[in-house]
Amino acid sequence: MPMLPLDGVSLHCDTRGDGAPVLLLHGLGSSGRDWELVTPRLAAGHRVIVPDARGHGRSETPSGPYGVPLFTRDIAALCDALGLTRVHVVGLSMGGMMGFQLAVDRPDLVRSLVIVNSGPELKARTLRRKFAFALRLLVLRFLGPMGMAKMLAPRLFPKPEQAELRQRVLDTLGHNDADAYRRATRGLLGWSVLERVKDIACPVLVLHSERDYTPLSEKQAYVALLRDARLQVLSDSGHAAPLDQPEQLAEAVEGFLREVEGAAPATRLPA
Repeated sequence: MPMLPLDGVSLHCDTRGDGAPVLLLHGLGSSGRDWELVTPRLAAGHRVIVPDARGHGRSETPSGPYGVPLFTRDIAALCDALGLTRVHVVGLSMGGMMGFQLAVDRPDLVRSLVIVNSGPELKARTLRRKFAFALRLLVLRFLGPMGMAKMLAPRLFPKPEQAELRQRVLDTLGHNDADAYRRATRGLLGWSVLERVKDIACPVLVLHSERDYTPLSEKQAYVALLRDARLQVLSDSGHAAPLDQPEQLAEAVEGFLREVEGAAPATRLPA
């Protein structure tokens, strides 16, 4: 079932393993390949579903504006088409944004949520953040996806021994459809569900890499707003944790899933 036709788009989706469903959501300009070093371990005890968002990877690239709500509606429709309920959702960067949107829009669907180097909004609240957003749009406009890939690769993987991972960024992010990538980027800027996260009732694990773009304090601030959440730091890791620390990340996710699945439902006392 590599391609699944939905309303207005067909999404590429890989599945592997058996058991409780785990949905892995990738980052901007990437694809489900973000998770290829993590999937085998998670699939040993779960049914792992790895889609490509519209305009990404091997999914279709329809015209029109993109954005987190639209990407998330596609993923919800995919889950419904597959008959999935009570899904463990794990999202990296843009995928984490989609995870938050899914948790507030379809709480019936989300059993637990793992957020990797992401947050519940992407707003330019400081001059530094405004400059970073403007720079990204300028790079995409004048240098295209390959220019963006060349800028991001050494930030994502700065170590000398990470040359293959830097090349991977050029080979994947750098070969995006330029128009779709610009539309996806614009669709993320200004997005927020921050005021709605207090309503998320499922357990949440937030993973922060030591070298992530955003500081630990930003994650701590929104974790404090969630009902049932904790934060864990991934050591010696950058933004793309599933690639530079796949074992450490998989171990954290597996431990969290064991806790969620082992938790006994609350017993209702007789009136």
